[in-house]
Amino acid sequence: MTKSVIEEDLIIEGNIASKDGDIEVKGQVKGDVTGENVSVHTHGNVTGAIKATSVRVQGRHTGQIECTELALEKNAEVKADVKAQTLSSEKGARLVGKVQITG
Repeated sequence: MTKSVIEEDLIIEGNIASKDGDIEVKGQVKGDVTGENVSVHTHGNVTGAIKATSVRVQGRHTGQIECTELALEKNAEVKADVKAQTLSSEKGARLVGKVQITG
């Protein structure tokens, strides 16, 4: 399994896809992100759709999320329409949008 890291000083305008790999966003992505496991770190910011098996958000995301497992950590700021099988959220996480948990 491969791991792609978007470092804090990097801004990407365009879509990112890693068929079977992990994507860690520490910087900014303006586009869609598709991977096996996607993590948006504390200073990370994604504007676009995220599609993955597992999504973990510590930073900011605006757009859509489609995944099996979604974890929102305490500093997460998410403005998105969400479709997930499971959702876990730490105290302090913020989520605004349409949420569909399919169980």
